[in-house]
Amino acid sequence: MAGARRAGWRIPCISDGDCKEPTSGMKTHLDWSAYRDAGMGDAYADIPKHGGDFAKAVAACINSRICETRGRQVMCPSFQLSGNPGLSTGGRVRLLKAALSSDLVEQALADPELAEAMDLCLACKGCKRECEAHVDMALIKAEYLAQRVARQGPDLRSRLFAGLPQWLHRHRWLRLLIRWRNRFALVARVAERGLGLSAARPLPEPARDPFPGPGRTRHAGRAGMPEVVLLVDTFTRQFEPQIAEAAWAVLAAGGYGLRVAEATPDAEQPDRPLCCGRTYLAQGFVDEARAEAARMLAALKPHVDAGRVIVGLEASCVLGLRDDAQTLGLDAEMAVVGRAVLMFEEFLARELMARRLEIPLKSAAGQRLLVHGHCHQKAVGAMKAVRRVLRMVPDLEFEMVDAGCCGMAGTFGIEAEHAAFSVAIAEQALMPALRAAPDAAVMSNGFSCRQQMKSQGDHRGRHLASILFQHLEARGGP
Repeated sequence: MAGARRAGWRIPCISDGDCKEPTSGMKTHLDWSAYRDAGMGDAYADIPKHGGDFAKAVAACINSRICETRGRQVMCPSFQLSGNPGLSTGGRVRLLKAALSSDLVEQALADPELAEAMDLCLACKGCKRECEAHVDMALIKAEYLAQRVARQGPDLRSRLFAGLPQWLHRHRWLRLLIRWRNRFALVARVAERGLGLSAARPLPEPARDPFPGPGRTRHAGRAGMPEVVLLVDTFTRQFEPQIAEAAWAVLAAGGYGLRVAEATPDAEQPDRPLCCGRTYLAQGFVDEARAEAARMLAALKPHVDAGRVIVGLEASCVLGLRDDAQTLGLDAEMAVVGRAVLMFEEFLARELMARRLEIPLKSAAGQRLLVHGHCHQKAVGAMKAVRRVLRMVPDLEFEMVDAGCCGMAGTFGIEAEHAAFSVAIAEQALMPALRAAPDAAVMSNGFSCRQQMKSQGDHRGRHLASILFQHLEARGGP
């Protein structure tokens, strides 16, 4: 909590007492008070004695073992590949409950078997939707990682991954360094030895010109139309700015008023873009994730108060604000903002239902489109919205790829110890389906998913915004 203390914050707690220090004596890093009544009065709840409300979140599992079913579901990618029950959601719960019930809880949390099981959780969020008890293993893993960072400190790779949004903003020379690494095998091998980045997997290369920052011209919409605030995430901004440009053009063609979400000016970094904090949370840096979420809250709350709609382009960023950010100990305003953030496809589908959406689109006759959904889209049921929006394109033939997780999962697929595992997950269904349709276009809204495809030699993956922009009757500049 050093960062928060330096900033003079008092981390609020929703439940009575200090949510940062449960009565069990085990200090947790996220706010688990939403589970404070879970299992209360149930003699069979089997709540571990350490961890307070965090233990209740773990004990939400009812041991139905649906997560150990092989078939058409997102959870759990590592179990689906290995068939090992210990790598299922329930398997991780059993290990965590044993650790949290130990009198030596700190040592038990460092148990190698538990460490391996949590290490191979891809944080897909599939369990939160598909598990009967909605166990949120992705968030549980974030707490587990925060415990590990507090216990033994972070390694260099974790620091680099967590701080990537700031590194990309501050150091434009990183683009050149990544290009060298991708093109010279010797540099790739050095990076593998020194940082644990798989020499066999290419790194995504930042665009020459990122999406423009603060000061972008606003677009005035038609009278009576909602005003949209486009939330451009770090990876879209730095790696694929053309997606944000396409989204801007599509929304402008629909008559919506537009502006880009901008950070409140910072004395130290006045031009640093907004970041949802997911890269920090995914590495166990809760204080830093909280600081980024607080910046986001300060920037978005005035728009929400003014009745504007926040529209994001990356599912993991949107879900991070709607879901994970609610556990960072910020005030109730974070929940208000979280409810106001929509994915691009969700907003368009909502506007279709309201009969406001009118975008001039030309025929896609003769084009076949394969659609692969990001795990976090599937976790919130957003693939229905994708279908509804794609039906707007005249004569477009599209089909959903029958595949679960792509296996990339943020940085997971480029980590040396996970690279082969990641590829094997992709080869279960996704890559064979793409190879079976070499002439089809491919839509995939997830940055990680598109990178997985590219690393396997398939560069067809495009965001929904780019697909719609391609079929605009008149493509004006964003």
